Amino acid sequence: MIIIGATSGIGEELARQAIQNGYRVCGTGRRVHRLKELKDELGDSFYYSKMDVSQFDDAKNTLKSLINEMGGMDIIVLNAGISNYPSSSITAMEQKVIDINVSGFVQLFGEAFQYFRKQGQGQIVGVSSIAGLFGSSRAAPYSASKAFISTYMQAYRQRCNKIKEDITVTDIVAGFIKSEMTEGKKGMFWVSETEKAVKQILTSIEKKKPVAYITRRWRLIAWLIHLIPDRVIDRLW
Repeated sequence: MIIIGATSGIGEELARQAIQNGYRVCGTGRRVHRLKELKDELGDSFYYSKMDVSQFDDAKNTLKSLINEMGGMDIIVLNAGISNYPSSSITAMEQKVIDINVSGFVQLFGEAFQYFRKQGQGQIVGVSSIAGLFGSSRAAPYSASKAFISTYMQAYRQRCNKIKEDITVTDIVAGFIKSEMTEGKKGMFWVSETEKAVKQILTSIEKKKPVAYITRRWRLIAWLIHLIPDRVIDRLW
């Protein structure tokens, strides 16, 4: 299993639990010192490499190198993402979110998809968000990027069915989970402990679910959001 974005939160805990379940795991991220600490904790079953997904060519080349180092790849988890970014302007900040959450995701998804087509099987897991079900005035590029991820993966599931490829595409629709990204944010509810959420994520990956709401109760919220008229959502957010 290769986890793109393993330096904190979901990715870091997923590396731990996957190794406990017998996987060999490679984690990537920009903060190499975090990956080294995780290597010290998890031992020989954990590999790591620095990766900035917004540096598209470098990221794809790093992924290829990791696949060779691991002796192949059966599962890739595309977890790298940001909700905001320190910048000189709103436009620059929003562009950075799109570069990482959308463009970086697409580049690595495409690389993994082509690899799995040649291999004959594999699983691509993308971490989206309940925030992708509606626009948010406080996080426009983030909510839009997560909506893109879910729709993009849905389209690729349809493509795999049409061309009869044995490639599973799993959308992890995350609710509020304790992490650096959610720390200090107000207005959150049903906030899950990271360990509990990741346990459900790993189970969903192993069951090869097409879509999994994490935690499961967020399926109810998703259902309600689809029923609420846009004009009401616009007033709420």
